[in-house]
Amino acid sequence: MFSDAPPIEADHPLRHRNFRLLVTGSATSALGNAITPVALAFAVLDLGGSATDLGLVVAAFALADVVTVLFGGVLGDRVPRQLMMEGSAAACALTQGIVAALLVLGWATIPVLGALGVVTGCLGALSQPSSSALTRMTVPTGLLGRAVALRALLQTSAAVVGYALGGVLVAAVGSGWAIAVDAATFAAAAYCFALLRVPHTRPEAGSRPTFLADLGEGLREVLSHTWLWLLIGQALLYHLFYSGAQSVLGPVVVGDGIGRSAWGVALATLMAGFVVGGLVCLRWEPRRGLFVGTVFLSLTAAFPLAMALSDQLLPILVGAFLHGFGLQIFDVQWQVSIQQNIPEDKLARVYSFDMVGSFVARPLGLALTGPVAAAVGYDQWLVVVGCVMGGSALLALLSPDVRHLQRT
Repeated sequence: MFSDAPPIEADHPLRHRNFRLLVTGSATSALGNAITPVALAFAVLDLGGSATDLGLVVAAFALADVVTVLFGGVLGDRVPRQLMMEGSAAACALTQGIVAALLVLGWATIPVLGALGVVTGCLGALSQPSSSALTRMTVPTGLLGRAVALRALLQTSAAVVGYALGGVLVAAVGSGWAIAVDAATFAAAAYCFALLRVPHTRPEAGSRPTFLADLGEGLREVLSHTWLWLLIGQALLYHLFYSGAQSVLGPVVVGDGIGRSAWGVALATLMAGFVVGGLVCLRWEPRRGLFVGTVFLSLTAAFPLAMALSDQLLPILVGAFLHGFGLQIFDVQWQVSIQQNIPEDKLARVYSFDMVGSFVARPLGLALTGPVAAAVGYDQWLVVVGCVMGGSALLALLSPDVRHLQRT
């Protein structure tokens, strides 16, 4: 009764040093990662590359990311996670520094940019499962929901700033110096991660299984939770259909139909939806969070449907906002569900299967959207995309595991 400790309701994730270091490093890295796609696109084009060349460079990065993330999951459950993050960020600072130097000095070529993109993608993917798994080790259990929401909000906000800053830097000082800023953000993130002090449970000597055995154990953990593998499958469908709708059809349908500036406003509104969704999750912690999040996930259908059914900007902006808002609320509830229900020693591997399952079909979706949409009609295909996205989320609600999973 007379304890000097602050009351629980006065506590906050940012009161905890490890969490402050984690979100500072993650947000700083997110800022730089948002600068690079803008700078890299113009770098490839300035070297005389075509849209196909740019697509190959981006695809090489994405493929390296997907292939490597499973290794990152196994390593994240074997070695200290903060060490994985520190080493990955430091190595990415080096590779991005090399890219920046090559561009500034005029020595860069498109194949070299593609090769370095593969290296950077592999290095970055190694730390992704560890980064996701580390949140619950930096705050007390009762603050986990707010910590997940706050981290997502700060990273999204940093990415919004990064996208805008990338364009400004490219116009002002060129692509090479813009990527140099990304290298500096990786270095700053590595410094933050090096200061983390979180526990690590080491396996007993002689008990360490093989890589494939570790991977199989992680897969069995995923398959033992119906809500987990079901919604990973839903995410696969989401990225298979939606990635091309935004990256390929959006600039054509909205950019050519209403104006290029309108497409920029639509993407900014999408990001605003993410930010508002994150703010809501800071205060709202529903007991059946996964059920609530999956209901909101169905709102992602609003953006492609609005692009298909309206030639006015306002409905498209509403659809974009609802998409970002619903997806952010789902993502926070999804992260909390994973962190509260998966054993600590398997968490990084489960996250790696989540990432691979979610994004493995994205390159295929990007490649097929153009030909398929041209064959059936852009608007008609966007309606199909919206129905698949909204319908698959609602179908997931038929599972009792999704409906009844509760926060601990």
